[in-house]
Amino acid sequence: MNERAHILPAVQAILDRSSVDAGPCAVLIVRLQGMREAQLRFGYDFGSEVMLASRERIVDAVRHVDTVFVAGDDTFVVVLPMVRNRTHALLAATRIVAAFDKALLRGERPWHGRAVVGVAIHPDHGVTAEWLYRRAELAHDEALRIGEAFAIYKPDVTPVEILYGELREDIEANRLQVAFQPLHDLRTGEISRVESLARWTTAAQVVVGPNDFIPFAERSDLIVPLTRWSLNASLRHAAALHRGGCPMDVAINLSPRVFVEQGFAEQVLGAIEIWGVPPQSVIVEITETALLTDMDMSVRVLRRLRDCGVRVAIDDFGTGYASFAYLRHFPATELKIDRSFVDAMRGDRRTELLVQAMIDVAHRLGLEAIAEGVEDEFTLRRLVEMDCDLVQGYHIGRPMPAEAFVQERLAAVSMV
Repeated sequence: MNERAHILPAVQAILDRSSVDAGPCAVLIVRLQGMREAQLRFGYDFGSEVMLASRERIVDAVRHVDTVFVAGDDTFVVVLPMVRNRTHALLAATRIVAAFDKALLRGERPWHGRAVVGVAIHPDHGVTAEWLYRRAELAHDEALRIGEAFAIYKPDVTPVEILYGELREDIEANRLQVAFQPLHDLRTGEISRVESLARWTTAAQVVVGPNDFIPFAERSDLIVPLTRWSLNASLRHAAALHRGGCPMDVAINLSPRVFVEQGFAEQVLGAIEIWGVPPQSVIVEITETALLTDMDMSVRVLRRLRDCGVRVAIDDFGTGYASFAYLRHFPATELKIDRSFVDAMRGDRRTELLVQAMIDVAHRLGLEAIAEGVEDEFTLRRLVEMDCDLVQGYHIGRPMPAEAFVQERLAAVSMV
């Protein structure tokens, strides 16, 4: 019997016993990011130990009347009877997320993971256990899509239907597209770098956003071939720029899921050699929270790449749970300050001071400071005054098809 078949009757029994007058019930899906990688690397016994320890943390984070079910290798279902309102359900989700701020220690081996939580409320979002389970799953997927730690189900949000076979075939057939978004170097006044972004339009001409298909690939085994495709497609366009006399750095996003692949660093280095792009012109980007999923493995792979000249950017800096103590372990060459801070700078002095502090920390560590999400001239001027190194955003340039970007740059060179 699968986990859902076992859990749903138990959840339904809790719902049936609960009085509406005492307050609504909430069903939470809690999924631990990084568990699959931990199991592949350290074995399923280690994974089972982590799940048991994780369940203890969740139990400690909620009330004694709440029930916590283990629903899979990385998933829990939490039922909260008699919550006052949806705000209290979200407070419970916040406590569960915070419970994983500190590493779990299994023997002498720490495990750094994070929880992502989807919330559904009875009876607002459904009256049966199955409906609430499904809608909590949709809320979890929405949290992943928007990059948040938790989300509540929204009836007006229609999930994008992604077919596993279709995405796999389009990756294998090279039907996805690469977009390049330029970065402006504030020290030279030039566009010196691009970030490579994946784009997907299906055979039915449905445009599927990266915030939908990349999390889908993350949850399946498609993230590995998607990353390989992105790496080679990005390097192909970067090589065309180098051959045309317009060398430009290219930043490529990596999922932490690929780090457990045997010889992944060598695969990256091999692709760089095949396409003839200087390693110093390649930047791999990985999010701050992803670094903590498996610190030892992340450090090992990134150091191997750094030893060969590849640069390393910590993306979305400031949004994760990493402390500066962690930062000193990673062979980063640059920090990308998350757009949420850059967006909030206008009219918020405290946020300005925080961004300035991030830039100062980057420089003290010998790293480049890059600001994401620059949308207007005011923000650009303030970042110049703060001595930021590079900026990225719609005010600098929107993503455009890589082929068009390459043609435009090479045409400009030929006219000089």
